Amino acid sequence: MTILIWIIAFALAITIHEAAHAFAADKLGDPTARLSGRLSLNPIKHYDPVGTTLLLVLVIARAVGIPIIPFGWAKPVPVDPFNFKNPQKDSALVSFAGPLSNLIIAIFFSILARLFPGGFVVDLAYAIILLNVSLAIFNLVPIHPLDGGHILVGLVNPEEARKIELFLNRYGNIILIFLIFPTFGGSSIISMITSPLINFLLKILLPAY
Repeated sequence: MTILIWIIAFALAITIHEAAHAFAADKLGDPTARLSGRLSLNPIKHYDPVGTTLLLVLVIARAVGIPIIPFGWAKPVPVDPFNFKNPQKDSALVSFAGPLSNLIIAIFFSILARLFPGGFVVDLAYAIILLNVSLAIFNLVPIHPLDGGHILVGLVNPEEARKIELFLNRYGNIILIFLIFPTFGGSSIISMITSPLINFLLKILLPAY
């Protein structure tokens, strides 16, 4: 049952995250994701062979008792920024929609767990809150292919945005691999960066955490 709960939480987290990207893009004028079938609550539509598999493995590890904070990513939602009225700003909004949706889901289940304490609801809420908070914070790290890289590009002036975009497109994946590779006492750099904020939010959303 424990592993099943975590797999349900995993499927919900990545599905809501990617569907939120697609929904935001569609509302801002770009139908690419919708036409590609990504405005969907089917988790298979959003599965990435690397990022989602990594997340699933870490989720299962957490389910069997290994004290690790899961992280990963889903298949990127296709977006054509030329369909937006303000490509730079709207692209950042689309990217932010994913992490924001995860935090909203975490808050919702935090309230639900308080209304129905004990049993299956609390166990499910714990898994959903931890995964959604972890996925949101991890994806806000400002490098490609994570959402944070696109958000960063949307926050600076156009000239700086072009430079950052070029750099992240060339080296983002390499930097990300370096950051997630365990280095210091078995911990990754990205875990050292994100864990304090994740734990802070978990203490708010899960009083018993």
